[in-house]
Amino acid sequence: MTRAHRFAAPLHDGNSTRKAQIQAMTTTLRISSLAGLALMAFMSVNAAHASGTPEQRRACRADAKKFCGQFIPNVPKITACMEANKSRLSPPCRAQFK
Repeated sequence: MTRAHRFAAPLHDGNSTRKAQIQAMTTTLRISSLAGLALMAFMSVNAAHASGTPEQRRACRADAKKFCGQFIPNVPKITACMEANKSRLSPPCRAQFK
């Protein structure tokens, strides 16, 4: 039997080694999926934190759109843009950068 035929063999042929391999792959896939979900959740929390406090967002939303709209939703680039335009920001927004 060629290698390709061994992998294409049905599960009900009594090959317990193949069943064990499939179970191991399934377990690995589940663990990888859970790890990926955990990573996405962690990144979401960090992204929400990085976008500033509600007060900062309220004070700077209009200025961010006006001066740095091309960088939305990239928070680090928006922050750099806002700092570069600090003299042009509205007084409430400028106060957030002190």
